[in-house]
Parts: sequence; structure tokens; C-alpha cells
Amino acid sequence: MDIFAERLKSLRKEKRFTSKEVAEYLGIGQRAYLYYESAVHYPDVPGLMKLADLFEVSTDYLLGRSEERL
Repeated sequence: MDIFAERLKSLRKEKRFTSKEVAEYLGIGQRAYLYYESAVHYPDVPGLMKLADLFEVSTDYLLGRSEERL
């Protein structure tokens, strides 16, 4: 599993969101979201930005380009 998928799943659990809740926030199906957490697919840029906003982290943190959350 790549770092994006690991961080995404970890942040979701930390915030106590279900995968269905995150999928609804993004406006996608639950299965599509679960593909993000399993590193099968990745969000588009607007989706990545929404995830960063939801989890209150930077896009660089989500992508593994930084260890600092903000």
C-alpha cells in the first residue's frame, strides 16, 4: 500500500469517519473511495483538495511529500 492510501485510511479512522461518509462528502460512491484507500485509484485534483480540507492536512502530507500535516 502506498503512502497516500495509508495516510488516507489513518486520517479517516483518526477522525472517526466511515468510508461512506467520506465518499458522500466527495460526491463519489463508497467503492470508488475504497479504491483510494487500497491504492487502486487516486482522486482528481479537486478531490485531493477536498480530502485535505476534510482532514485538515496539506495535500503534500496526503501525497507523502511532507511529514508535517499543515
